[in-house]
Amino acid sequence: MLVGYSSSSEEESEENDKSKKQTRKCQEEDDVNDGSLPKKKAKIEEQVSKTRLPIPGCLLAMFPEEVDAQTEDSSLHDGRIRSFKHERGNWATYVYLPYHTEEGFGEILEELLSAGRTHSVVLTLQEEFHLSLSQTVVLRHHWIQPFMQSLKAGLAHCKRFLCSAGRLSVYCNAEKTRTFLGMEVLTGHTQLLDLVRVVDTTMTEFSLDTFYKDPSFHVSLAWCVGDLTVQIKQCLPELQSVIDDHEEGAFLLRLDCMELRCRTGNKTFRFPLQP
Repeated sequence: MLVGYSSSSEEESEENDKSKKQTRKCQEEDDVNDGSLPKKKAKIEEQVSKTRLPIPGCLLAMFPEEVDAQTEDSSLHDGRIRSFKHERGNWATYVYLPYHTEEGFGEILEELLSAGRTHSVVLTLQEEFHLSLSQTVVLRHHWIQPFMQSLKAGLAHCKRFLCSAGRLSVYCNAEKTRTFLGMEVLTGHTQLLDLVRVVDTTMTEFSLDTFYKDPSFHVSLAWCVGDLTVQIKQCLPELQSVIDDHEEGAFLLRLDCMELRCRTGNKTFRFPLQP
């Protein structure tokens, strides 16, 4: 039977290795005691951080860390209050027909505001004028494209039409935070209902709220904070006389319904109707 024995040189090598390991261990213990090890670690981390590429600003803008407190401050929005809390990835969305103002419209609005003030009703003009075809719903960011594609497909055969409005009405939102003075549609009701059916189909597809059962189609002209339905209705006959007794005859608001629009967040999508 053969038995292997280590040579004296191998024994010396093993002793040297043990000695080196012991020296390194002692050195590490000394580093921990005098605080140099954390310094080395910090230096390494600093070098790593320097090598990391910065995140592009456009990506940071898409995913903000938190909502600016100013966006929730009603005092910065004429006292208006959000219907629902803003959350990252949630986009306030609604569908509408735009109204392009015509000659004499601005004069009518000023007279309406003046008449309201005589009854202690202070109204603020709308920033833009449109006829709503949906409620305001919350759309997730990743739903936007498929939502718009669904709308486009549904509207493919919808044709252009004209509608008019001339009777003033008062509306209050569900939260009772704002009251609106609007001009109710007189003609084009059937075509508007056809558009609502298309929009409701898309809303249902994404499990969102559909439009009101018996909608009162209108163009909002002005608004005020709170529920002032009673106060405005009391002076409604006088306000309506501004419309009916216009110097050039009763004012009739005309909508040339050539395209439907959908606004989601700060983006607006346009859907031309067929000639």
